[in-house]
Amino acid sequence: MDTNLTKHNGFDAVIIGGGACGLFCAVQAGLLGKRTLILEKNKEPGAKILISGGGRCNYTNLNTSAQQFISANPHFCKSAFSQFTVEDTIDFFEAYGIRGKEKTLGQLFPENNKAKDIVKIFTDLCRDTGQEIWCDTDVKSIDKNSIGFKICFARNGREESIQTTKLVVATGGLPIAKMGATDFGLKVARQFGLAITQTAPALVPLTITGKEQQWYEQLSGSSIFCRVTCGEMSFEENILFTHWGLSGPAILQISSYWKPGMGIEIDLLPNENIMELIDKERKLNGKKQLLTLLANLYTRKFAEALMLLLPVEKNLASLSKVDLEEVEKVIHHFKTKPAGDKGYDKAEVMRGGVSTEELSSKTLEAKKVPGLFFGGECVDVTGWLGGYNFQWAWASGFVIAQHL
Repeated sequence: MDTNLTKHNGFDAVIIGGGACGLFCAVQAGLLGKRTLILEKNKEPGAKILISGGGRCNYTNLNTSAQQFISANPHFCKSAFSQFTVEDTIDFFEAYGIRGKEKTLGQLFPENNKAKDIVKIFTDLCRDTGQEIWCDTDVKSIDKNSIGFKICFARNGREESIQTTKLVVATGGLPIAKMGATDFGLKVARQFGLAITQTAPALVPLTITGKEQQWYEQLSGSSIFCRVTCGEMSFEENILFTHWGLSGPAILQISSYWKPGMGIEIDLLPNENIMELIDKERKLNGKKQLLTLLANLYTRKFAEALMLLLPVEKNLASLSKVDLEEVEKVIHHFKTKPAGDKGYDKAEVMRGGVSTEELSSKTLEAKKVPGLFFGGECVDVTGWLGGYNFQWAWASGFVIAQHL
């Protein structure tokens, strides 16, 4: 194949990965009058966009700042977020007919549209601005030469190659292999001598094993609003008990900070004081069972499960000082030590990735390899649950597009 194919087709850059970052990068490049080529392994672009938010796509968060992101360098993402803000995201989508509606905690969903409409905006803009998307394309190798980068790939049953002076790696992270997730971006970084910050599943359910597991199994399906703490981080949202452990928004959030061997603490009643409630009820009706009080605070199923941990059959008047201390401990300081997590297949994102020390925060170009850019999830910038990772995808794609 002609190694000057890029020159003949007028491509300013090749983007590997047709997910959120890759698509947005191509769109922004197109709006600047540049031409890019996206090489996408899946049959269609935007696979993770399409399943996000139950098919509705929580496309940004109004509260976005560097504080909601995990990175070895917590300041790294500030430059990208100053170049492409949440307001810019809102304006972009509104310009193409998608108006946002705020849900809980600043999460912004399309008011009358779905995730497929967001992907359609991108593919339509790519078509209209002359960007090309080659799907079912499996990149086999990348070689640096005097011209730039030679990319060899398989497409339509044929081995082909293409030459480019600018290369964007936006291949995502390791979660959800069945949707095409691989460690491709990390391999490219290592190939060019770039450091990798240790990776792990993030926004992922946690597992409980051993003698405690049976207790969690009986509560499978129960959801409770809690405050979950691990180290110095806390999140107040629902947790979900499952037959294998814990899930739900608060657990997914804390999982990004949890590491094997660490315990977590759960306040099962974060906005009230159980001691004050018991004292108040005692004065009204000391004969009321602790079980009855707990059943008014939680589901009957959960209150009965606490039988194994508390003297729930005692009436309030007969609770001893030791009993009360145990109630306070279980309700406000419930401790558990997860055995592990559910892995990349159940994780929403990857923690870690290409080290931010290797990239310019202003351009996302590799300092050691001119013309090579990394964006999106494969970079060591990991957001909280609730649209933050999409905002990073849009911002990093925008930043890269300015320098192609």
